[in-house]
Amino acid sequence: MSRDYERQRQFTRRAMVFGAGKAALVLTLLGRLHYLQIIEGDKYKLLSEENRINLRLLIPPRGLIKDRRGVVMAENAQNFRLLLIPEKSGNLGLTLTKLIRILNLSEHDIGRIQAELVKRPKFQPIVVNDALEWEQMAALELHNLDLPGASIEVGQSRYYPFAEITSHALGYVAPVSEKELDSNVFGDDPLLKAPELRVGKKGVEKKYEQELRGLAGSSQLEVNAYGRVIRELATDEGKPGQDITTTLDIEIQAKAMALLEGQSGSAVVMNAHNGEVLTLASAPGFNSNLFNNGISVKAWEELLNNPRVPLTNKALAGLYSPGSTYKIVTALSALEYGLVSPRERIYCDGHTELGSAIFHCWKKGGHGYLDLVGALRESCDVYFYEIASRLGIDRLAETSRKLGLSAPTGIDVPGEKSGLVPDRRWKQQRFKKPWHLGETLIAGIGQGYVLTTPIQLARMTAQVINGNRQVAPFIVRGQQQAAAGAAPDLLAPKFKQEHLDLVIEGMRQVTMEPNGTAYAARIRKPGFDMAGKTGTSQVKRISLAERARGITKNENRPWRDRDHALFVGFAPIAQPKYVAAVVVEHGGGGSAVAAPIARDLLLMAQLRDPELANRSAAETEVAPLPADQQPSGDEHD
Repeated sequence: MSRDYERQRQFTRRAMVFGAGKAALVLTLLGRLHYLQIIEGDKYKLLSEENRINLRLLIPPRGLIKDRRGVVMAENAQNFRLLLIPEKSGNLGLTLTKLIRILNLSEHDIGRIQAELVKRPKFQPIVVNDALEWEQMAALELHNLDLPGASIEVGQSRYYPFAEITSHALGYVAPVSEKELDSNVFGDDPLLKAPELRVGKKGVEKKYEQELRGLAGSSQLEVNAYGRVIRELATDEGKPGQDITTTLDIEIQAKAMALLEGQSGSAVVMNAHNGEVLTLASAPGFNSNLFNNGISVKAWEELLNNPRVPLTNKALAGLYSPGSTYKIVTALSALEYGLVSPRERIYCDGHTELGSAIFHCWKKGGHGYLDLVGALRESCDVYFYEIASRLGIDRLAETSRKLGLSAPTGIDVPGEKSGLVPDRRWKQQRFKKPWHLGETLIAGIGQGYVLTTPIQLARMTAQVINGNRQVAPFIVRGQQQAAAGAAPDLLAPKFKQEHLDLVIEGMRQVTMEPNGTAYAARIRKPGFDMAGKTGTSQVKRISLAERARGITKNENRPWRDRDHALFVGFAPIAQPKYVAAVVVEHGGGGSAVAAPIARDLLLMAQLRDPELANRSAAETEVAPLPADQQPSGDEHD
């Protein structure tokens, strides 16, 4: 009996221990459940939702870029892109192998994808292809179940309908680089990390990136355990980028590029009164659409190795000796300092001597006696050698700076260069050598160390006809005040109006008098006349060795050794409104090559101006000069 009782007590004790343990375990589980569901419930609910809901940033439509008449020059085209989320792809290597086979990806694309996989977090999608074709989409849908983590999305791609025509003015867009992200160039917008985002790299696209980009939206997507999208829960469209209207006239811009076809050069047309730039052409251009999805190595190398450097905006960054267009500066400077009178006549016999050096005029045999207006009209080098020697380089440099040379104009397009106006101090600092009088002579005709950009030459011309009023070029409507603030102040005092009038008269005679260097390139439509100044900038002298081989003309030399052709002008003469500056690299004579381009552009600008085009003057053809009186282009500026 006692043994049975003892066994029962043992069993009871064990049952109580097991019961207590079980109760403790149940209480622990209940406590844990209470902790997880009640105390930490919100936290784990959020985590659960994050697993179920995929939040993606939506790139807002980029703002359009239009010309002055509303023609769209940069827009957004619909495209289909393939995205891959590495952490949801399962066997990433196998998935990539299948995608390479299906899409026939190039070595360049494979390298780009591999680089993206290394530098981006595994949860961020990478763009495998940003421009899927219908056949590729069909193949991807067919193999949908074998491609975990891959998804097709509808997106937008930047499209430039006038790609090569506007490439330098508008620039282009491309993916954000790692360097740009690290340096915070575009700010800390989380949208910048989206692989499909494109940002402005040059031109207006770069300058107005913030305005054009807009604000990101978001999309909440419900996904299953495999990461496949089940449905869209909510969408915030964000804020589209701001549309931008430029001052460009796409018709004149296209005309400029057509006139420069096959050449290397630039053309600027600007409203002389308010600084609106109608044309900012640089030739050759490039296809700005190539950069949207990453330019191929072959296409990039072709652009880099092109001797006509299509990637350089020559209108803003092309540095050229201004040649005889600089005689406007020399003439105005001599008048301002009282070192020449309007009626003083200087004799040109074809050369001038300085010690043992001989400085030639472009016209063999010389021009005879000429006053200042006549010297501008016929671009006499000897005349300007003389007044430059009277001035000295420091006075000439000061006048140049008053006209805005050697400083950026402040135009709202990135990449502008400053140019160079030399003086004694500059040479001493740069070369540790003194300035020589002979260097002043060649500077007086726009050669030597003097360097300018086409946009500077356009602004210089605008200031001459504006009666000293400073003009700041700009390309986006509404930016006139900003451009004026960005432009450097021109030095005071300004020029006397009677001196400006003399220079303007000389420019008028260049195109309107039979012995003017650009008479053959004049505008023949009454009331739309053009005035201006030609220029030929020597790149390299014809050597004795070349002369021994019979090479005596510019056009018989290698392209890189030929002279640059330049022209600056304004129209109409009676009430000037538009200015133009044209530079054709290695083009030869300014009168034969650059002046006709400026003529056509200035005439077109006037005809497309409602205020000027309504003139009722009938077009009158003027009989051309006899052949023996026509400027040859080899000799004339």
